[in-house]
Amino acid sequence: MPKNSKVTQREHSSEHVTESVADLLALEEPVDYKQCVLNVAGEAGGKQKAVEEELDAEDRPAWNSKLQYILAQIGFSVGLGNIWRFPYLCQKNGGGAYLVPYLVLLIIIGIPLFFLELAVGQRIRRGSIGVWHYVCPRLGGIGFSSCIVCLFVGLYYNVIIGWSIFYFFKSFQYPLPWSECPVVRNGSVAVVEAECEKSSATTYFWYREALDISDSISESGGLNWKMTLCLLVAWSIVGMAVVKGIQSSGKVMYFSSLFPYVVLACFLVRGLLLRGAVDGILHMFTPKLDKMLDPQVWREAATQVFFALGLGFGGVIAFSSYNKQDNNCHFDAALVSFINFFTSVLATLVVFAVLGFKANIMNEKCVVENAEKILGYLNSNILSRDLIPPHVNFSHLTTKDYMEMYNVIMTVKEDQFSALGLDPCLLEDELDKSVQGTGLAFIAFTEAMTHFPASPFWSVMFFLMLINLGLGSMIGTMAGITTPIIDTFKVPKEMFTVGCCVFAFFVGLLFVQRSGNYFVTMFDDYSATLPLTLIVILENIAVAWIYGTKKFMQELTEMLGFRPYRFYFYMWKFVSPLCMAILTTASIIQLGVTPPGYSAWIKEEAAERYLYFPNWAMALLITLIVVATLPIPVVFVLRHFHLLSDGSNTLSVSYKKGRMMKDISNLEENDETRFILSKVPSEAPSPMPTHRSYLGPGSTSPLETGGNPNGRYGSGYLLASTPESEL
Repeated sequence: MPKNSKVTQREHSSEHVTESVADLLALEEPVDYKQCVLNVAGEAGGKQKAVEEELDAEDRPAWNSKLQYILAQIGFSVGLGNIWRFPYLCQKNGGGAYLVPYLVLLIIIGIPLFFLELAVGQRIRRGSIGVWHYVCPRLGGIGFSSCIVCLFVGLYYNVIIGWSIFYFFKSFQYPLPWSECPVVRNGSVAVVEAECEKSSATTYFWYREALDISDSISESGGLNWKMTLCLLVAWSIVGMAVVKGIQSSGKVMYFSSLFPYVVLACFLVRGLLLRGAVDGILHMFTPKLDKMLDPQVWREAATQVFFALGLGFGGVIAFSSYNKQDNNCHFDAALVSFINFFTSVLATLVVFAVLGFKANIMNEKCVVENAEKILGYLNSNILSRDLIPPHVNFSHLTTKDYMEMYNVIMTVKEDQFSALGLDPCLLEDELDKSVQGTGLAFIAFTEAMTHFPASPFWSVMFFLMLINLGLGSMIGTMAGITTPIIDTFKVPKEMFTVGCCVFAFFVGLLFVQRSGNYFVTMFDDYSATLPLTLIVILENIAVAWIYGTKKFMQELTEMLGFRPYRFYFYMWKFVSPLCMAILTTASIIQLGVTPPGYSAWIKEEAAERYLYFPNWAMALLITLIVVATLPIPVVFVLRHFHLLSDGSNTLSVSYKKGRMMKDISNLEENDETRFILSKVPSEAPSPMPTHRSYLGPGSTSPLETGGNPNGRYGSGYLLASTPESEL
């Protein structure tokens, strides 16, 4: 054999070499084909299985322990939405009544689809692109759409981490900078900032000091340099956490996944000791049963299930692809789903215990302010002192006494009552004030913490918790981008990861303009929801209806060592697709009935006003949705008309350290025919068709024959299979 041949190089080098099968065999000794075996369809048996396991263990990273993997999945699924979106939805949608639709949808949609994503990732051991290309090549665009949605979410999600970093560093001072309104000097006169006086200290700090927000999305206002630096820090932290894949991110998860529970436990104990905490919790869990029949409540509950478990993002698949194939992913699905729900309920308890305390303080403040108004009316003889019950003491006025006095005045002065400007000061009104998303964390909760003893300590803990929650979710989001791209295109891991972070930082500058918060609303509320729902529907259809639920259940049985409950068969086959189709239809109708908009902060009014997106912003929003979903029909059309290879008629041999394994690369038709026919046409089978249809897992290759488990046509080498032949 020539000294410079690739086979000779293989024998004297440990470097990875790939060449066509025909070139390799042209340099080999003549082979007796009747005595040799070649496994093309990937029968899992004996020696080949050992080679596969050895190659998988050597070539693909793996979690150091089951605990590390579970913490990674928890860190990805438990995020900022559990802290502020779930409590807000409970408050808005009937308190304890909201838990009913959420639990129902978690059981019939969330857990089955979460189990499905864990199973396909673990079985096929690839990212989302490779998984859905394998399950159904014509729906291979699902993986690309998942990557794009992950990119959209990661762009704005890290901005929220940047906000938390800003508040974290501002918390190291006493009193907290958002506890009081700033005083402005006008010559020799000191006056309170008008915008702050009209709103509140925490609201002013959020909108003016932190965001320096403009009045509308059309007013850019330039970059906010403070938030730009915080965004740079946030992407630097994320980059360092994910640069080496699970080798680096897995270690980060031990802290980022566990620390938030320590903080939540501390806040729960502290919150339950606060005056009024029980009022908040009882108000929260008192069900408003009429809300259970509202279709909007069910739609929002389903959307929350998707975001809470990370369905459709690709992060779940990416993390599970680093598992061993005998891992019990059914247990993992149930465990992570339960912990996610438990965390949401725990966070809701904490939030409403603290907000109950805040509501009592605000209610007492309301009583004091209105009592002063009544005293003024009494002193100016606008009101008669006969209207005041004799037992009322203005020096120690209770809420009950004020309500009694308020009702008497309202009854006697019915015609003139509105002109008096008195407020009822009801605790329920304070508790009913819905604060959504970032407003709950950066305004309502932040204001409550200013009344805590040692408030800087609690503030530092709270925002450090938010940073870690966001970091865990960002690690999973980045895995949903990097893992499938690296698996598919074999790009250098470190270089590609760093490049993604740098690119995302520069694109993310859109969100740190003075109008950036409005773009966060656009991306968070609209650009990801519809594409994610479509992705999850197609994932379900690809497995249940195209790949086959029975075949999938059989392979799960072989992988897990036991047969999953029949419940999953019916959920995957019928219930989940139907529910998600209804959800998608409802989302589209909702967008048509209620034009998308955002809450703008108007400086002169020191108040929020709901505005609709202008035409250019609507065009941008539609473009984002189209870009996120476009890969699905494009890949379908290209593969349907055979304009893009599905990889089913390609074969090559690569070898490392003296062993050989099957790999995916392009092989000319003549080369493939020569590989099958070799130099002894009379002893070879008939040539293969020009294009072999995709057989799918568990199917039998045309090259296999009955008696020999490995088939009887071969080159003398046993080829280890890729995932395309494992199942």
